[in-house]
Amino acid sequence: MTLRMKLFAAFIVLIIVPMCLLGALTLWVSSDAAARRYSEQAEYALKAISYSLTGVFEEMNKVTDNGIATAVFHMALYADDPEKQNLNADGQLTLNDSQRSFRNLLYNYPDISYAYLYNLRGNGMSSGMVSIFTKEDFTALPFESFKKHPLYQEVMARNGNPVWIAPYEYPELTGSEPVFTQIRLVKELKHFRNIGILVVQIKNWQFDRIFRNLRLNEPTGNTTFMLANNKGLIVYDQTGLNSGKNMSDLMGHPFRYGSGYESYRTPFQGDQSMISIYHLKDYPWSLISVTPWSSLTAESSVYALWFVVFMVVCLAAAVLFNMLFMNRITGYIAVLVRFMGRVEEGDLSARVKPGKEAELRVLGEGFNSLMDRIGILFAKISSEQEQKARAELRVLQAQIKPHFLFNTLESINGLAVRGEGRKVSEMVIRLAGMLRTSIQEREEITLAEEISHLRSYLEIQQYRFSGLFTYEIFIPEELRACLVLKLTLQPLVENAIQHGFEGRTSGGVLHIAVWEEQGDIILEAADNGAGISPEVLGTFQYMIREQDDSAAGSRWFGEQRGLGVRNVADRIRIQYGSSYGIIICSHKDSGTVIRCKIPKYG
Repeated sequence: MTLRMKLFAAFIVLIIVPMCLLGALTLWVSSDAAARRYSEQAEYALKAISYSLTGVFEEMNKVTDNGIATAVFHMALYADDPEKQNLNADGQLTLNDSQRSFRNLLYNYPDISYAYLYNLRGNGMSSGMVSIFTKEDFTALPFESFKKHPLYQEVMARNGNPVWIAPYEYPELTGSEPVFTQIRLVKELKHFRNIGILVVQIKNWQFDRIFRNLRLNEPTGNTTFMLANNKGLIVYDQTGLNSGKNMSDLMGHPFRYGSGYESYRTPFQGDQSMISIYHLKDYPWSLISVTPWSSLTAESSVYALWFVVFMVVCLAAAVLFNMLFMNRITGYIAVLVRFMGRVEEGDLSARVKPGKEAELRVLGEGFNSLMDRIGILFAKISSEQEQKARAELRVLQAQIKPHFLFNTLESINGLAVRGEGRKVSEMVIRLAGMLRTSIQEREEITLAEEISHLRSYLEIQQYRFSGLFTYEIFIPEELRACLVLKLTLQPLVENAIQHGFEGRTSGGVLHIAVWEEQGDIILEAADNGAGISPEVLGTFQYMIREQDDSAAGSRWFGEQRGLGVRNVADRIRIQYGSSYGIIICSHKDSGTVIRCKIPKYG
């Protein structure tokens, strides 16, 4: 993939895609806000409707309460001809007292469409139905059949409180006409004996008026209101399209019914809709509002359409930008790539001509500046390599000091003359071990080998300077296999013996320890010798040219005939980097502590 295509892809991924995600999130948030706003409006509307509906039922309850309190229904039940109280009977010219009372009741509450009584008196008169108003194409359920109906037990259990039946719930009692029916027990006022059961049906014009006068603001203008019972049966629909149907069939899943108010999004007749449900207090029905989701999100859909148009325009602008502007940038970058190829081939003199635009000019000048810095770094590396070569040369030239070798051989000769063959053997073995380590071609050896070399050196020096010093070495077993530059510890110990114990005949103590610290290895050589004065200690520097050494520093650190402390520091810094090296802590007449820090590996 070319750079131009990568930049174009980056524009799509980093700008266009996030903008699309942001648009989708905004659309979701706006839709959610519309749903919440609709839910709040629907709750207020359903509560208002519920107050009106319960008002209709409560008014009818008061009417029948008044009829019972004024003995209107008692007169019909106690009449000599209770079965001839029908106000619609043909040929009736005069009205008796009970009929006149019912007539007044009708005038006071014209919503009553049909009413009759079941006679429960046990005075020898046959129990039966007392018809108040007749209805065409409807025959009331006989009393004997009604006594077997579950509603009869419920009416008797309510002990005079009304029981309401919605349309389509019990058509055998209410018929096929969609009307609400009240059933209640009628008691004799004096002794509160059960004397009858009143069945009253009311007309639906009050319900139609309530829903017809309801006006909701947008976006709920397309809302349909219904009344359903606890089983999901729709007992009233303002449009009349869904009356008698079940909510579960229209929703495609079981109708979820709860108490109070709830609102959720679900399919309704195949379309996504917002369903809001409010349970009528003291009545076994729930008000339901159904609003198509498309009407709620119409405004969000318009925003989404404009967002898509905006995204298309942005994408077209990105393509145009890529074709007209990015070609110049990528072309200049291609030139830089060719020059970098020349650098990879070793041509460090390659320099590019800065571009005309400000950004391209900065890029070209930056490349040239980088090449200049690389040249400086190469010169520095060459200098470091030269110093490393010189340091290695000093190591090869002074791995074993000639005077140390001569003195050791003279000591061995003295032992041989005295006939101490065992000591001669030990001295020869230790000297051979030192020589073996010195002439190895490997630059790094294990700590175990370094400590073995150091022990050989110390044993020889203890024989030569009998009683001058004692030593102790501590190295954890787990670090013995780690690698270290060879001849690292021996020069440090040698300085302690030659300079620290100079002028002494006994009492010198050397402590050599190795431990791990934060993933690195610390090597420490400490003595209780004469120490180093601050003036001499201040002249010590890493990787300086010998001709720049001060006189004091050269006397203490230079050591042209051997591998000195500064040489060890230079080798560590060159080998492992500037984070590693040695630290010298000393004070006049207080001993010296030298620590070497090297990486742990091996």
